[in-house]
Amino acid sequence: MYIPDLFKNENQEEIRQFLNENGFAILINQTNGKLWGTHTPLFLEVASDNSVVLGGHIARENPQAVHFKDGQEVLAIFNGPHTYISPSWYDHENVPTWNYIAVHVYGKLRLLDYDESVASLIKLVNKYEKNQENPMRVEELSRKTMMQARGILAFEINVTEIQAVKKMSQNRDDKNYKNIIGHLEKSGRTDDQEVADEMRKNRTNL
Repeated sequence: MYIPDLFKNENQEEIRQFLNENGFAILINQTNGKLWGTHTPLFLEVASDNSVVLGGHIARENPQAVHFKDGQEVLAIFNGPHTYISPSWYDHENVPTWNYIAVHVYGKLRLLDYDESVASLIKLVNKYEKNQENPMRVEELSRKTMMQARGILAFEINVTEIQAVKKMSQNRDDKNYKNIIGHLEKSGRTDDQEVADEMRKNRTNL
């Protein structure tokens, strides 16, 4: 991923928090001689040796799954808040741009057996069920319902490289930076609000 130095994020703790909070990814590999992408939730785990693993699954009927192999390199793309930035918000002539946060994770696949797949499902479901009023537990599902687990291919991605970009108008002076935040906060769009919040975090003197 092309990342100008000014927008490169190398804060590993921040990147891991982002991946935990934005776990719905696009998983990309070579399938039938062309690039193939599947939208799927992935969860992050950090081992005691500080190595990073992503866990997840896709449908076995997905052509991508048919071509998955142990050791195959894949790319997972995670997107955060993003929005258009109008040059009309500046005190000088300039061009339109886009503010956004994104992380590209490269790694190698390890395919899981059935017991490992169930364990992976439990981790994924628990992540999203923990804040529910009446959390569902995979361990309590009937045998009939759990038969559906035969229809998935679960995997781990042993992460080899992470590239992270956070483009939040870092190249603007305080006056124009503040103007951008003000216009975003007035819009009412969720992404605009989230980008404004992120910009405030990055420049706390405003």
